[in-house]
Amino acid sequence: MKRASIAVAFGLTALAPLSARADDGVAPVAAKSWPQFHGSRRDNISPDTGLLTTWPKGGPKLIWRFSECGGGYSTVSIAGGLIFTSGDFGRRQRVLALDLAGKLVWQSPNGDAWKGPYPGARTTPTYSEGVVYQMNPTGRLAAFEANSGKEVWTVDLAKAYGARPARWALAENVIIDGKALLCVPGGPRGRVVALDKATGKCLWANTGITQPAAYSSPLIIEHGASRQLVVILQKSVVGVEVATGKLLWTHPHTTKHDQNVMMPMYVDGSVYVSSGHGTGGRALKLSDDGTSVKEVWLSKDQDNCHGGVIHVDGYLYASGCRLYRKGLVCIDFATGKTAWNEPKLGKVSLAYADGMLYCFSDKGKMSLVEADYKACKTAGSFTIPRDRKGLCLSHPVIFGGRMYVRDWNNLLVYDVKDPSRK
Repeated sequence: MKRASIAVAFGLTALAPLSARADDGVAPVAAKSWPQFHGSRRDNISPDTGLLTTWPKGGPKLIWRFSECGGGYSTVSIAGGLIFTSGDFGRRQRVLALDLAGKLVWQSPNGDAWKGPYPGARTTPTYSEGVVYQMNPTGRLAAFEANSGKEVWTVDLAKAYGARPARWALAENVIIDGKALLCVPGGPRGRVVALDKATGKCLWANTGITQPAAYSSPLIIEHGASRQLVVILQKSVVGVEVATGKLLWTHPHTTKHDQNVMMPMYVDGSVYVSSGHGTGGRALKLSDDGTSVKEVWLSKDQDNCHGGVIHVDGYLYASGCRLYRKGLVCIDFATGKTAWNEPKLGKVSLAYADGMLYCFSDKGKMSLVEADYKACKTAGSFTIPRDRKGLCLSHPVIFGGRMYVRDWNNLLVYDVKDPSRK
């Protein structure tokens, strides 16, 4: 089994260009930390090796369970010996920190909980240089001291930039780049903005983009001489220059209910985006200078709502929409052709480590699957212990020989190391 490839003006209000990127804790340091949603490179590919390649009946050993996360779909970030997540407690949303033994270290409020469709915390705290950052579902963006939970600063994105939650609230996992925090309020006074991560003050704000935010989290890519933030808005995918906020390119990407949730993926000079309900996934080839894109292919099979996409050795693994009974779908990235699909796995959220896919279904079933484009080969499965009937929508995390699985109020941590392997 091969190892995973590690891919990963236009109306500007420009206050200052960004300086060159510094070591910010979100650069590739995956062996030491898992500092944000989907890890250092935002690809949900773990650096762990020596893991179990098959699971016993009933699944791997449960190390501990923490059952006071609050309500929500947030997954975890891990840095400095602490685990960070978020959850709803009554009318308030809170950011939490646990130690590696599952003991609560602190919890701090971050505004109101979401009481619209599908209530529950959406976003995972982002860690950088001793501080964690989290955007709540109504647009309250706050920074907290990682060790104590003390609030450092807060910005109301609705007041500052005109951000407005869509039908399912704001759901962006913010990204740190050097001394800047980049996010997508989607408001008329700032569709995409860069803030000073130390103070929350605006560095630049793009007001020329016309579309509101969807539910997508951004990705920063380096393509040739260009360095850009790529994100899916309600009806298109856009590339924005990181240093200035200048719009570089845009391409249509529409879906039912404007339900663009997935984070873009960058592979070998192309951007891949997908959405559910029959929209499918499309590959966009960037021009050499990074200022335009050309659609290469569109596949209707991998119409992924929000479960994440994994790229391994030229193939994409992601869920198809449950309405069409597709299950896990494997696609050749070069051609967009489907290699296989396995409906029995259901609608799954994905992680990857050591040659294996970790597939967490929205019904609470966890399956271990070989990352093999030739066929879907399951190497074990089990259903996590549950105390509710709602959907499981959190993405699993594999880090430090452990598998982290969030189900609403519960965080379950499993030992997935293989003692016979080094």
